[in-house]
Amino acid sequence: MSSDSLDAPLSAIWTGVAGSYDAYRPRTPAVLLDLLPQLAGAQRPQLIVDLGSGTGLSTYAWSERADKVIGVEPNADMRRQAEAKRGSETNVTFVEGVADETGLPDECADIVTASQSLHWMDPQPTFAEVKRILRPCGVFAAYDYDWPAIITPETDLLYDEFMARLDAIATSQGADFGRRAGDRKEEHLARMRASGQFRLTREISIHSEERGDVERFIGLMLSNSGSILMEHGIVTGEQLHLADFRARAQAILGATPRRWYFSYRVRYGVK
Repeated sequence: MSSDSLDAPLSAIWTGVAGSYDAYRPRTPAVLLDLLPQLAGAQRPQLIVDLGSGTGLSTYAWSERADKVIGVEPNADMRRQAEAKRGSETNVTFVEGVADETGLPDECADIVTASQSLHWMDPQPTFAEVKRILRPCGVFAAYDYDWPAIITPETDLLYDEFMARLDAIATSQGADFGRRAGDRKEEHLARMRASGQFRLTREISIHSEERGDVERFIGLMLSNSGSILMEHGIVTGEQLHLADFRARAQAILGATPRRWYFSYRVRYGVK
């Protein structure tokens, strides 16, 4: 894939990196699966809609918690990856669509989610569409995890050094897709509130625990934008000194997987 494809619709930049994204990104926190149905007053939701569902990480999480789950995703490669993971989850489906034009019926969903994806969307039309497909008192939740995972101070510093190098190379090559990727996450709540589509909006913080090793640390570090830039031929592993970063991560983390902690910001609105 050439760098010319960065001029295509934003969803196209994820083509070719669905496998690594699925392998290394965090899973939906269990506490959120408990909390959102409680907020929506639906112990077992009839329908949950997941906007920007990607490889289905945030969609399949609901398979045992709801009667039906629909992931809405514009990128065909991401949808193929999601479908390829299907096991016994016959109540989970994926459709081609965008957040502000889902094609779903009015007032069909108890809960609508956007996991690490709202910043890619046009916010005001998206909020209007969310209100349209939510049933009365339904809940919309946009949730994002902080980067990087909390492991050690040394991994934080290594991540910051790597991203500074990646950003410098990308900027020198004119790769500006990150600056086209929607709005700043810290402004999500203010935009939700200003939209007038929700009778209540609130931001909360939650945390989750996972486990990871060196390969996951490097994979997650690249998944923020590095794997995309490498897939599009904008940067190379040699330019990024990837072998050196891997060796340094190995020295910090060792050979045994250890606990990782993720902090999430959840911005929700009630219809």
